[in-house]
Amino acid sequence: MRFTLLSVSLIAALGLQVQAADFSQQANKIAQSTLIIDTHIDVPYRLHDDWEDVTKATKRGEFDYPRAKAGGLNAPFMSIYIPSSYEKKGGGYLLANQLIDNMEALVGRAPDKFAMAYNSADLAKHFKEGKISLALGMENGTPIEGKLENLQHFYNRGIRYITLAHSESNHIADSSYDLRRQWKGLSPFGKELIKAMNETGVMVDVSHVSDDAFYQAVEISKVPVIASHSSLRALVPGFERNMDDKMLKALAKNGGVLQINFGSAFIVNAANQWGLQRDAAFKASGQTDKDAFSQNYRKTNPYPFASLEKVLDHIDYVKKLVGIDYVGIGSDYDGVGDSLPEQLKDVSTYPNLIRGLLERGYTEQEIEKILSGNTLRVWRAVEDYAAKH
Repeated sequence: MRFTLLSVSLIAALGLQVQAADFSQQANKIAQSTLIIDTHIDVPYRLHDDWEDVTKATKRGEFDYPRAKAGGLNAPFMSIYIPSSYEKKGGGYLLANQLIDNMEALVGRAPDKFAMAYNSADLAKHFKEGKISLALGMENGTPIEGKLENLQHFYNRGIRYITLAHSESNHIADSSYDLRRQWKGLSPFGKELIKAMNETGVMVDVSHVSDDAFYQAVEISKVPVIASHSSLRALVPGFERNMDDKMLKALAKNGGVLQINFGSAFIVNAANQWGLQRDAAFKASGQTDKDAFSQNYRKTNPYPFASLEKVLDHIDYVKKLVGIDYVGIGSDYDGVGDSLPEQLKDVSTYPNLIRGLLERGYTEQEIEKILSGNTLRVWRAVEDYAAKH
């Protein structure tokens, strides 16, 4: 009997190993044969801050060409990130143009590897050519500077979505991080800007904005919106940067997509609370160098990284609450520091995400929607509306 039970156990274990190997092989195949759109990668500001040649393997950061090819990433939205401080001090318009210049220069240095993507059709074209499409999204609408002609300017330069605000409220919208809520949602100009974005062909990104600004945006927009790098408040209670169930249902009714942010603070409550506790300790310490303080703080207070399974839980949650058509990927690589989950540390790891989805019973058709199909649907809807107006 013991021999029989042992034999059954060994056979079962071998079966699981074979199945795991099969899922890994299938995941790698899907990653290399399917268009993968990640709507938020912070390479432009990373390189502006500390330049590296990402056409080659780099020692730092989470994105470079070899790792992107290994992971199957072929359509990252490069974030033209403008810090909130530029709203008051000025210079956001200039910085945005400089960051775009840098992305164009990247393509110029390696035209066999990268190509600028100005419309949704470019992605399939570049995919067939074996090139990585670089689409552009502006994180923080500060560079618009209250002028609709600046919207057209940045559209002409390749911007295809705008995150209305960032960590502080601006002249367009209130931020989820800013308790002042000066506009009680969108500013009068912000409401006009959304209409103009619809007519120009620029996707409205509701990540970072307050709840009131979100609801006003989906009410005004005639086309689906995106949340380019957010996750779920139900799984990280009290974190307003994430979306609650009511918002997610409103987003789905609008036809929009929530692109899941991989940062651990967006995924698990322990990591979110760790950040709050560190900030409180820094404030109480009287020190002025936050980076140095954080490094020392980690030594005695290990960071509670999220797991791949917890990221999958967020995707599961969207699917169960509103359906598979409203979830995508917005990793925030190069934008969340050393807080990325185990098995999702850089752009080479999308196959791990795909394997996890396969293990949870997702079909290849469902996975394709998550990787690119849902985001493409929104982008095409925005393009179609703009073409008619």
